[in-house]
Amino acid sequence: MQEFIKETVKYLKQGKTILYPTDTVWGIGCDATNTKAVDKVYKLKRRAESKSLIILVDSEYSLNGYMKEVPAVAYDLIESIDKPLTIIYPNARNLAKNVIASDGTVAIRVVKNDFCQEVIRQLKKPIVSTSANISSEPTPVVFNDITDDIKNGVDYIVDLDQHSLVKVKPSTIIKLNVGGEFEIIRK
Repeated sequence: MQEFIKETVKYLKQGKTILYPTDTVWGIGCDATNTKAVDKVYKLKRRAESKSLIILVDSEYSLNGYMKEVPAVAYDLIESIDKPLTIIYPNARNLAKNVIASDGTVAIRVVKNDFCQEVIRQLKKPIVSTSANISSEPTPVVFNDITDDIKNGVDYIVDLDQHSLVKVKPSTIIKLNVGGEFEIIRK
C-alpha cells in the first residue's frame, strides 16, 4: 500500500486528479486547496460549480484548520455515529474557493480508511472526494461500475481494492448551523 500512497501524493502535489477507494464509494479527488485541480474535477463530472464537493480530512483535529470554529456538537456527532459521516460546516476557510459553497459552508468527512488517512497526512492537506460518476448518473458501488469516461478522465487511478465486490454506500450528510442546530440531508 505504501507505493500507492507515495504515487497518489505525488500526483496530488502536481495538481492532478485521482480515482481512489474511500471509506464509502470510489471517489474522484484532488488537493482541496488547489482551485485549478478542483476545476478539473467539476469538468470531469460535468457538475455545476454551484453544487459543492465533499472534502476528506484525516482526523477530527484537522477540522480546526478549515473553518473559523468547529461547533461542539460536531465532535458529539462524529463520535456517536459509527458509519461514514459528512458534516456541512459553516464559515469555511483555507480551502480552494470552489469547494466552498456560496453560503460559506463546506462538507467535510473525517475519513476512516487507512489509505486515505495516510495520503492526507503525507500531503498535509485535505482532498476532494466526490463519487466516481458523471453528475446525475448512478453512483458506482464497485470499481467495475465506473465508466470509461471517468477512468480515462483522471490523471491517476489507484490500483488498490479494484477487485473488491463489497458494495458500499455514500456517507450520511448532516448540516450544522452556526448555533449548533443540525439537520439530516442524506441518511
